[in-house]
Amino acid sequence: MQDEFAEYAIIFKAMSDETRLKILAMLTKGVTCACHILEEFHFTQPTLSYHMKQLTDSGLIVANKKGKWVYYSMNKERMKLLHEYISKLIETNIELS
Repeated sequence: MQDEFAEYAIIFKAMSDETRLKILAMLTKGVTCACHILEEFHFTQPTLSYHMKQLTDSGLIVANKKGKWVYYSMNKERMKLLHEYISKLIETNIELS
């Protein structure tokens, strides 16, 4: 159970930033090139890389490099697991040990 808490803490940390939540919302429309995300948010490539690393490390998004660009998509399976975890938090008592 402790491993599960650590795993979800990483996810919630990745989601604790307004920009990253907006990026996740953008990815609900499908695979998106990093260039389009840069255009939408008007920040530098290193800033985008920082945000995308947080999201990919959490497993919420998947990155695929094609040529010089990276294309991002939402990891729907991971999002379903997150939904199930939150539902479990609401509906049951969770053992801490």
